[in-house]
Amino acid sequence: MFSIQESTLFAFWTALCAVYEESALHRFLAAAGRWCNRQIDSSRILAVLCREGAVARAWDGSRTCRALSFLVNLPGNLLHRLYTVFSRQFDQSMFASLAFAMGHETAIGESWVIMALWVIPFERWNNAYNLLGFAALLLLFYAGSMRRYETFRLDVKSVGPYAAGMFLAVVLGVVLSAYPSLSARFLMYHTVCLLCVLVTVSAVRNADDLKRLAAGGSVVVLVSSLYAVYQRIQGVEINKSYVDLDANAGMPGRVESFFDNPNTFAQVLILLLPIVLGLMLCAKRPIFKLIAAGIFVVGAGALGMTYSRASWVGIACAMAVAVFLWKPKMIPLFIIGCLLAIPLLPSSILNRVLSITNTSDSSTSSRVPLYQAAVATIERAPVTGAGLGTAAVQAFIKENNLYHAKAPFVHAHNIYLQIWIEAGLLGIVSFVGAMLLNIKNAARAVRHCGDSAARTLTCAAASALCGMLVCGLADYPWNYPRVMSIFWFVFALCIAGTKLCRQSEQEEESR
Repeated sequence: MFSIQESTLFAFWTALCAVYEESALHRFLAAAGRWCNRQIDSSRILAVLCREGAVARAWDGSRTCRALSFLVNLPGNLLHRLYTVFSRQFDQSMFASLAFAMGHETAIGESWVIMALWVIPFERWNNAYNLLGFAALLLLFYAGSMRRYETFRLDVKSVGPYAAGMFLAVVLGVVLSAYPSLSARFLMYHTVCLLCVLVTVSAVRNADDLKRLAAGGSVVVLVSSLYAVYQRIQGVEINKSYVDLDANAGMPGRVESFFDNPNTFAQVLILLLPIVLGLMLCAKRPIFKLIAAGIFVVGAGALGMTYSRASWVGIACAMAVAVFLWKPKMIPLFIIGCLLAIPLLPSSILNRVLSITNTSDSSTSSRVPLYQAAVATIERAPVTGAGLGTAAVQAFIKENNLYHAKAPFVHAHNIYLQIWIEAGLLGIVSFVGAMLLNIKNAARAVRHCGDSAARTLTCAAASALCGMLVCGLADYPWNYPRVMSIFWFVFALCIAGTKLCRQSEQEEESR
C-alpha cells in the first residue's frame, strides 16, 4: 500500500484529479448530475413504478407467509427445543460448539461452496453437486439456529410473495405437465435455487457477510476468465453453429471457459461482473481495490472474447443501471465515457456489434421460428403451459408440429416466453413480479441509504439482474442449471443488501 501511494503514477493521478476538480468540465458535469437527480426525485412515472404494491404490503402479515415461515423453520425450532432440554450437555460438547459456531457463519461456508462448485469444468459437472452443496448449507444454518433460534431463522418475509408464487408455479408445472415424467427432474434444479435464495437471504446478517459472498463470486469470475484468456492464447476453433461466417467474416473463435457454450459463459459474467465492480468500490484497502479492479478488467476482456451480442447489450444495460442507482450525477460522465470508448473497440467486436440488426445473420433469423413456436405453444396452453423443463416443451412442440425450421428446437431463446410455456401464466406473472419487486425495493433502499458496502453491493446486484433481464430477451440463460443457480444467487444478494440498507436507514432514524 505504501509503495502505491508513493509511486509516480499515484502522484500523477492525484494531480490530474485536482485539475479536474477545478475545471469547467467538472462544473458542467456536476450541474448536469444535479439536474438528473432533480428529475429522478420529481418524476411521477418513477414514483408510480417504485411504490409498493398491495400484494407486497400484505405479504408480511399474511397467513401464507406465516405458514411458510413456520414450515421452513420447523426443523430449526425442533432442534432448538432439543437444545433447551439438553443445553448443558451441548454446551460442554466440543463438536456441538463447533457446529453452532460454523452454523452462525453460514455465509462464509456459502462463499466457499460457490467458489468450489461454479468453476468445475462442464465435462465433470453434475447438477447434483449444486443440490448437495446448498442442502449442506441449509443443514449448517439449522445447526446455527439450534442455539439462537430467535435471531437465526430462515427469512421468508424478505423473499417476497412473487418468488414464493414462482416456486408454486414450478411445482404445478410438473403436476399439470403434458409429460410429467419429463418434467420431474427439472424440479430439482428449481429446488436448488429455492435453497440458494432462502439460505443466502437468511445467512447475510451484516455488510461483511455480503462482501464475503461477493468475493466468492469474484473468484468464480477470476478463475473462469483466466481460463478463457488461456483458451484465446491457445487458439479457439471457430464453431459454425455459433457464428454465421458470411455475416461475421474475420471473427475469431468464441471462448467458452468452463461452461461448454460462449453465450452461457457470457451470461455468468453479466451476473457476476457488476458484483466484482461493487466489491471494488466498497473495498477499504487499496490492495483489495486493485485486486478487484484487476478481476473486473480480466472478466470484461473475457466477456468481449465470447462475442455474445445479447450479453454485450445486457452488460451495457447493467452498467447504466449501476451508475443510475449508485450515483445518478455521474450519468452524463458515463454517457461521455461510453461514446469515447466506441472508437477504441477492436474491429472484430465493433463489426459484431453492428451485425445485431443484420437480419441475414443466421443466428438472428433463426430466432423467428423459435419465437413463433413459443407463441403457438402459449396459444395452445396459455394457463398451464406445456410442462416444466425444456424436454417437456420440446416434446409438446414436436407432437403438435409447432416448429418449422431446419435446426432442432432447444428452447425459445427468450426467458419470458420459455418461462410461460414451462410454468404457465402463474409462472410468468410471478417471475416478472419477483424481478420488479426486488429491483424496486433495491432502488428505493439505496436512494434513502448513506454510502456503505451494503448500498454499493445492492446497486451492483440490482444492476446485474437488469442486465440479465435484457439479455433474456434474446436468450434463455436457465437452459444451464448452473447459470440458473447463479441468477438466483444474485437475486438473493439483492434482497439481502436491500434488507441491510433498510436496517441502516431505521438505525439512522432512531438516533
